[in-house]
Amino acid sequence: MKEKNLKRASKTDWKQIDALSDAKIDTTDIAPLDNGFFKHATLRTPPHLVKATIEIEAETLEWFRAQRDCNRRLNAALRLYAAAHQ
Repeated sequence: MKEKNLKRASKTDWKQIDALSDAKIDTTDIAPLDNGFFKHATLRTPPHLVKATIEIEAETLEWFRAQRDCNRRLNAALRLYAAAHQ
C-alpha cells in the first residue's frame, strides 16, 4: 500500500458498522467452513515468547504504546530488523 493511501481518511461510517448486530451482517459472499476446509487446515500456534527486560528510549516506547498491540508490533519490528541484518 502506498504511503499516501495511509494518510487518506476512511470514508466508511464505522459507527454505523459497529452498531450492526451479527444478525444484520450480510455473510452470503463468505464460503462456509465445512469439513473439507478443516481437513486441509493447518493449526498455527504463536512462537514461544520469552519475557525480557530491555532499556528503550522513552519516546520510542511511548510511540509503540500509542499503537494497538504494542508487544506484537515491537516483536515484529525486532524480527524484521534481525532478518534484515542476518
